[in-house]
Amino acid sequence: MWIAAIITGTALAGAMSPASASSHREAPFLTNAPKVDGTDFYMFRSYAAGRQDYVTMIANFIPFQDPQGGPNFYQFDQNALYEIHVDNNGDAREDITFQLRFKNTSKRTALNIGGKQVLIPLINSSTISGVNPASLNVRETYTVDMVKGDRRGGTRSRLAAATGGATEFDKPVDNIGDKVFGGTTGYETYANQHMYDIAIPGCGTGRVFVGQRKESFFIAVGKIFDLFNLNPLGAETNGNTNDLEGKNVSSIALEIPISCLTAAGEPVIGAYATASMRQGRLLNPAPASGINTAVKEGGAWSQVSRIGMPLVNEVIIGMDDKDRFNTSKPKDDVQFLDYVTNPVLPAVVETLFPTAKAPTNFPRTDLVTVFLKGINGVNQPKNVVASEMMRLNTSIAPTPAASQNVLGVAGGDNAGFPNGRRPADDIVDVSLRVAMGALCVLTGAGDALQVGCKPADAPAGAAALTDGVRKTAASFKPAFPYLNTPLPGNQ
Repeated sequence: MWIAAIITGTALAGAMSPASASSHREAPFLTNAPKVDGTDFYMFRSYAAGRQDYVTMIANFIPFQDPQGGPNFYQFDQNALYEIHVDNNGDAREDITFQLRFKNTSKRTALNIGGKQVLIPLINSSTISGVNPASLNVRETYTVDMVKGDRRGGTRSRLAAATGGATEFDKPVDNIGDKVFGGTTGYETYANQHMYDIAIPGCGTGRVFVGQRKESFFIAVGKIFDLFNLNPLGAETNGNTNDLEGKNVSSIALEIPISCLTAAGEPVIGAYATASMRQGRLLNPAPASGINTAVKEGGAWSQVSRIGMPLVNEVIIGMDDKDRFNTSKPKDDVQFLDYVTNPVLPAVVETLFPTAKAPTNFPRTDLVTVFLKGINGVNQPKNVVASEMMRLNTSIAPTPAASQNVLGVAGGDNAGFPNGRRPADDIVDVSLRVAMGALCVLTGAGDALQVGCKPADAPAGAAALTDGVRKTAASFKPAFPYLNTPLPGNQ
């Protein structure tokens, strides 16, 4: 039993520090630029039947989407660069980067109104089915580049469809409503036609899907930001309302062969997603007829959004450093070390709930060891450089959906968070418990895990803290892209 407790404690530690919401509207600048606001990042060995030799990576952008988002709905920024970076040797620098650029093209659909051809004000002129139908007034397409080495100076390859060789892919328009897509199941049929097999040079075949999905994060976000206006020791399931249940999000999903991502002798990969904008922007006081003509952008790329492990910028990084964190790279994360060694949120929780005493082991080496390096023996690279990103041991077999434990490694499921992150992993509950010192309690009085703390340092470390919102793998799709059909605009 003691061995089991040690294993559980080690697992819990990887979750880092306190939780609240995921990375939605987490930095001042991004409140002005929601199209490049990265909200969540998932990475896990694919658990659909027959896909165990692949890694799925999903980067979500554009938070808090109301389904009734017309007439323009939610498009990716065609002036931005969206990227997923992979570090496969633990040195905190990207070794492989997948880059996506978007393009929006108006078809200038017009109707004869009293003898004059007049452009329609809508994104569609009729019902929609198939890829790029005539009834779709604005076509959104994207390209995928793979860069090996430095994201800007490395070797670049334009990825193409495995069949036909096309290098430009269509993104499905958002779920406008059931009537537009021919019924309640029509949208998913339409969206599935935009899932592409892609050839990866010298490696194999992967898959890509880009499009709107139902918001995948789950949390009692309203009550948490209202000074934790909930019972943190209440029911773990159905204890509170998921405030994101009625929202959608825009996803970039890749399914890549493990052999394409790992380096020889190192099964652990780290990854994170970013979005970048051009450094120069000129507002056009008299835009020409057409879409996206209101600005001219140019100059070098400037990273403005970053998301790896959940919750980091949201509730760990101080308000004045949130924009700076979003522009930073993992190799420079030592500049933010104080936010991990001396976290604020446990102290806030103690202030609100005086009986929940915050840990006293400063600096919080229990968090530093596992959060910035991965868990030794689980998902820590051999030659790791301390840095923040999602880490996944690709040698650990995926757990089938029906057998997944939403507490991940802490629940005995080594294929889950913090060894990567699956859609159903309850990162809020796990992170809250770790923030309040769960590792200190489970490590034992002799500090068997060598994390620099003991049970006496964390009086509330054994508490089953929760926000009262929970889902399971059955709440999501069982196969790529795993996230659910977006809510229709007519709901």
